[in-house]
Amino acid sequence: MSFYEESTGYAKTILSDLQGAWQNLRSTVVEYRPFPEWQRVLFHIDEAMSWECVRDLEAMRRTLLLIHNIASQNETPESVREWIEEVHQILDKTIGTVRTES
Repeated sequence: MSFYEESTGYAKTILSDLQGAWQNLRSTVVEYRPFPEWQRVLFHIDEAMSWECVRDLEAMRRTLLLIHNIASQNETPESVREWIEEVHQILDKTIGTVRTES
């Protein structure tokens, strides 16, 4: 029987970066509201930051894709779109790091 081991320092750092990017995205949506579909974007951001998605980064990726699609189909402020891209980049790095360490 194997035991669950805590992530290494690098994985903890990248996960912290990911959490910070999600928080910045959420704050930016709140700052620039109202814009079309901002409530849906905010709902899905909260979903992506939930414990279920944090434990399943592929589910987080699917939720981020949904957020991206909603934003790209509506008049979303540029700052929000920039943070969506930032979250996407950090999420890709995070998934790569977690897979490497497994």
